[in-house]
Amino acid sequence: MTDTPTPTGRLHRVDNGVDLVLTRTFRAPVEDVWAAITDPDRTARWYGRWKGEAAPGHTIKVQPAFEDQAPWTDMRIDACDAPTRLALSASDTFGDWHIELLLTADDDGTTELRFTHHLATTDGIGDIGPGWEYYLDMLAATHANTPLPTFDDYHPAQKPYFDSLAADS
Repeated sequence: MTDTPTPTGRLHRVDNGVDLVLTRTFRAPVEDVWAAITDPDRTARWYGRWKGEAAPGHTIKVQPAFEDQAPWTDMRIDACDAPTRLALSASDTFGDWHIELLLTADDDGTTELRFTHHLATTDGIGDIGPGWEYYLDMLAATHANTPLPTFDDYHPAQKPYFDSLAADS
């Protein structure tokens, strides 16, 4: 096991719950990072496969690749404003998922990804937070062509950090 990656997630209270926000910066143009989060061949490398007609209001099927025997899940595309905003929602046995990915290009040729998981409560944040940290680090590793992280380095090691965010919010 390697050192536990430093968690980056933050919680922000909003009118209808709480937002878990994580950011990553890529040395790449916004169009390249957009392709990494929307092209099915590229998402398969860091999150999982998806299939279907991708358009706002449509539902695609997504299968996480790095979870044991994960089933295909319906995911609705709530908004898609290429190459800067993607909003998705799903419901499964773990709950309701409302996520938003915002990309911002900087003048220095980098792109910031702001990943937000809109939550009704902080219940389960100690498990949710490390999962998103892992997946976003997977995205960064596949984008940079560096070794992939191991989930065991994130969970349960980062759980206390995220639980403390919930206690403080």
